[in-house]
Amino acid sequence: MPRPSPEDLLALQATARRVRQDAVRMIYTAGSGHPGGSLSVTDLLTALLFREMKLDPTRPDWPERDRLVLSKGHAAPALYAALAERGFLPREELLSLRQLGSRLQGHVDRNKLPCIEASTGCLGQGVGMAVGMALDARLAGRAHRIYAVLGDGECQAGPTWEALLAGAHFRLSNLVVLLDRNFYETDGSTEEIMGIEPIADKFRAFGFHTLDIDGHDFSAILAALEEARRTTDRPTAIVARTVKGKGVSFMENKSSWHGKAPNRAEAEKALAELGAELGVPAR
Repeated sequence: MPRPSPEDLLALQATARRVRQDAVRMIYTAGSGHPGGSLSVTDLLTALLFREMKLDPTRPDWPERDRLVLSKGHAAPALYAALAERGFLPREELLSLRQLGSRLQGHVDRNKLPCIEASTGCLGQGVGMAVGMALDARLAGRAHRIYAVLGDGECQAGPTWEALLAGAHFRLSNLVVLLDRNFYETDGSTEEIMGIEPIADKFRAFGFHTLDIDGHDFSAILAALEEARRTTDRPTAIVARTVKGKGVSFMENKSSWHGKAPNRAEAEKALAELGAELGVPAR
């Protein structure tokens, strides 16, 4: 893939800003959700969906598509907003997040939307499903790639590491694990609750080609994904250092915004910082 031009990078930044805007609107309208992790993972999802992955919005079940497993399934607002921006679902549907009967559940559900590859939310399970998909692709002789996006809190869970062992054991070079390393979970700092550092060294010790990057720098994200493509003897792990609540000053680096919806004044302030207006009815 050609190196991104300055214009390409600006376009990705603009797309990520719109995704963040929609994520805030969705969570405010629903009155519940997970803003902190949705805002931190947005740049990774934008790079994947708009630059890296082979996808066709008109054929969400295209057999040759690349697969994305959002293991941190509670960051659903960011994924839904990015998928709408990419053309997989109507943007006006976004405000149905967490409503009774909506396709947009609080955690992604593959039975609701054809563009969701795995139902996730039970943390520690998604990477196992991604390993299975990668192994299936190899056995079937297919060239598509599997991308698993993890949260750092689920790296405290044993099933995550069992799955990583399998990915390395079978040398699944079609598997890329991206860690949204925002340093916070529901109850506080990961390092205070159950430290996971040195996390990059742990991925390396488990047999992954491992890269440690700024998860908000599109040049760094795309370069890491390109290096992953060039790595043909083992899976790749990308430790993306991110900011919880990225883009909204009063949410940044605060675990209290892990799973709390903003009130109207807070939502208006957040959207103003993201360069937009709330533009939705009061709830």
